[in-house]
Amino acid sequence: MNDQGQRQPDCPDELPRVSGAGDEAICQGRDRPVPQELLGGVDQRQRYRALPDIIQQVVESCDTLPDIQHLDNSLLPDPAVAIRIINVCREVLFPGYFGDQRYGKENLSYHMGDRLHDLYLMLAEQIYRSVRHQCQRQEEACPHCQVQAEHNSQELLRQMPEIRRELDLDVKAAYNGDPAARGLDEIILSYPGLYAIMVYRIANKLWRMGIMLVPRMMTEHAHGETGIDIHPGATIGESFFIDHGTGVVIGETTIIGKRVKLYQGVTLGALSFPKDACGNLIRDQKRHPTIEDDVTIYAQATILGGDTVVGSHSTVGGNVWLTQSVEPYTYVSVENPKLVVRQKKTRTT
Repeated sequence: MNDQGQRQPDCPDELPRVSGAGDEAICQGRDRPVPQELLGGVDQRQRYRALPDIIQQVVESCDTLPDIQHLDNSLLPDPAVAIRIINVCREVLFPGYFGDQRYGKENLSYHMGDRLHDLYLMLAEQIYRSVRHQCQRQEEACPHCQVQAEHNSQELLRQMPEIRRELDLDVKAAYNGDPAARGLDEIILSYPGLYAIMVYRIANKLWRMGIMLVPRMMTEHAHGETGIDIHPGATIGESFFIDHGTGVVIGETTIIGKRVKLYQGVTLGALSFPKDACGNLIRDQKRHPTIEDDVTIYAQATILGGDTVVGSHSTVGGNVWLTQSVEPYTYVSVENPKLVVRQKKTRTT
């Protein structure tokens, strides 16, 4: 009976029941075929008789598929160390917010020296591995790559004050653009958009030095943590804000001006991939759009193409698919979809 005293119809159980004699349940996989010799159970001898053949097949595949193995070559950058670099950079860029918080202005230089020293060592090693991977020398070590790695590491550390300046503007853009924000601390400690932008700003500096692997590893880590995919090669101006952020994609050759605001699900992507006469992709061309200053792009909008320019002070509405340029001070939207509202069918007694 329901609350009105009406009889409810009999409905089948939503979940299947497991039947069996007493407490002994029937195996749900009993109809799946297995080798007859294993029906009596698997013991250690059977297990280790099978492994040698399996191992040999996997080893042979390393020879037959050489493009996806990196044996007997120089060391590659370590993804775990790339993440540690991000974490130490975060402590340097936002002192007192992350890591050891038990210090103040009186001993800031000692703490900062410790963090920058660790960062220097990690950067020098990982940058060396990245550039050495692209080097054509056959010797085990390359002095030129070592010097380059040291120089690039120092250069990134020298740019830390500039990165802090950029992030200061990004934090303030988030506060000014989000009425839900109660303070700058909340944004620094919890906003995924700021985290993705921070990682991008570090990785972009390395990318512009000609380092490829480490920046990609860093931004892909941020992508996994936040759902925001920013290629380190993109050009992004100051006071940048990504609200919510999940599903945002910003391609390699995207150019974004100052004071731009994106919402979740925005894609700044390529319209097509040009190929040469042999059918190979042509790289290093402008494939992604240009977004000028003071533009707002709402949720799930897709803007494609290297020739597409969104003029300054424009607004692109949600769910827009845009493959052509628009003039400054333009509002782009789609017509309101037609809603269909109907009563759900009800069960009869």
